[in-house]
Amino acid sequence: MTDFDYIIVGAGSAGCVLADQLSADPSCKVMLVEEGRSGDTFVINMPKGFGKTLSDPTTAHFFPTVRTREDGAGQEVWVRGKMLGGSSGVNGMVWNRGIAADYDRLAELAGEQWSWQHMRRIFNTIEDHASGASEDRGTGGPIPVKSHPAPSPLLKAWLEAGRAMGLPMKADHSDPQQEGIGPLQWNIDSWGRRVSAAKGFLKRARQRPNLKVETGIRTDRVIIEDRRAVGIVGVRDDGTPVEFRCRGEVILSAGAIGSPRILQLSGIGGAKDLKSAGIDVVLDCPGVGHHMREHTLVMMNWRLRHWRDSANNQFGGTRLLANVARHFAGRNNTMSYGSSEAAAFVRVLPESERPDSQLMFAPYSLDLSKGLIMETEPGMQVYAMVLRPRSEGHVLVTSPDPTAMLAIDPNFLADDYDRRAAVGQFRYVRQLMAQPPIQPFVAGETSLTAAAQSDDEILDLFHRYGGAGYHATATVRMGRDNSAPLDGRLRLRGIDGLRVIDCSVFPEMVAGNTNAPTMGMAMRAAELIHEDRRTERQETA
Repeated sequence: MTDFDYIIVGAGSAGCVLADQLSADPSCKVMLVEEGRSGDTFVINMPKGFGKTLSDPTTAHFFPTVRTREDGAGQEVWVRGKMLGGSSGVNGMVWNRGIAADYDRLAELAGEQWSWQHMRRIFNTIEDHASGASEDRGTGGPIPVKSHPAPSPLLKAWLEAGRAMGLPMKADHSDPQQEGIGPLQWNIDSWGRRVSAAKGFLKRARQRPNLKVETGIRTDRVIIEDRRAVGIVGVRDDGTPVEFRCRGEVILSAGAIGSPRILQLSGIGGAKDLKSAGIDVVLDCPGVGHHMREHTLVMMNWRLRHWRDSANNQFGGTRLLANVARHFAGRNNTMSYGSSEAAAFVRVLPESERPDSQLMFAPYSLDLSKGLIMETEPGMQVYAMVLRPRSEGHVLVTSPDPTAMLAIDPNFLADDYDRRAAVGQFRYVRQLMAQPPIQPFVAGETSLTAAAQSDDEILDLFHRYGGAGYHATATVRMGRDNSAPLDGRLRLRGIDGLRVIDCSVFPEMVAGNTNAPTMGMAMRAAELIHEDRRTERQETA
């Protein structure tokens, strides 16, 4: 079948947006291909259900990295969503856009079409913000955005501790002034249900006859004929090979891990990398799979004085059952909230003119020596991320075999800037937690991190207990410079009819969480595709 105008690979935060926006033109025939299955179950829709979905192979991919943690936990494994909605179906639902400076920098690197002037309009179109419309908030869009409905005394005390540090209090992190502290916004609806990209965008698009959605298919290669992408090949989850062809464009939206994997298996990548993996070179494109940026973090736990202030005992036994029942009765509780409840954007380095770090607060604490397991004593958690890390890692295939393990090297803290910021964050968090407003709640920092005082000891914690923020970008970056695999309209240089549209295209990280920026980028990309389609029609008329 070759009558598709677009084949989109990957139904994540970008792919669902593209499927909706491209199929809105009834003259476009669109196919969306996803390896996972439905993203619409009660566990996925319940915000705190991510504790289950992140460990379930039917809803998540697991990618071992080359990094071995020194705490005995073995290889660090990165998790990505495997369903309609992709990682927007398993993530923490934190909604922040980034700031104008991020997008104006993107415009500098890749073209004016990515400037804040355009992207602010896009975000306002996407959002249905519970706080109402403003210049920096949208209403009426497919993604509901709301703030914490019932901040606890502990959360309020943490915010006041930030104010005591001199941070501005923020009601909404969409505020163009990023620096400050405030409760988080989540893509959660008024009933306390997760709204993934599949629910917000794809659900309505699937009613259209010009959109075909195929699930349970792992895409392995792009079919390239005469330097043009004409389709894809892969395999169904029952082992049956598949091939789909199109007359228009193939769009990879498989994410910062999946998109470079497919390109490299197709012979598109650095010649040295491909030859090392035993793959014939179709296009020597050294940037594919390289220049990866990713957040790294260490969770800092504080012991609380009273159980009433901690959620540690709310996720097991009869309390868990009661909380789930309340959630399904429409009563907001901890099961209806995102992974973290508040954030602060701060400067920890003396040379920084804008926030360089993001702090995240949660009213529970995980046992770092055991993974995603709650501590058995009352606790809370704060972690921090370098907003714009400079260290670069890579994602490379190791064999022509599509099932072979990838070589994923995060290369965390390789740059001195990142190391200095990581140490500065630890010291900043400790200062904040020592402020008078929070002290009545806190008995002290737990021993696992408290013993680290020198710079070297703090950095050692990252080697032993650090992990990824699951915000990888830049593995198929766009740019004005020909060294970037993609041009500013997300077209692969050297192969016609092939674009990459997902978080891998950001050449530098948009400061903060990546879900909202990825949806915004995909919606803007759809506008560019429609523009290109109109231009092509005019030229051939």
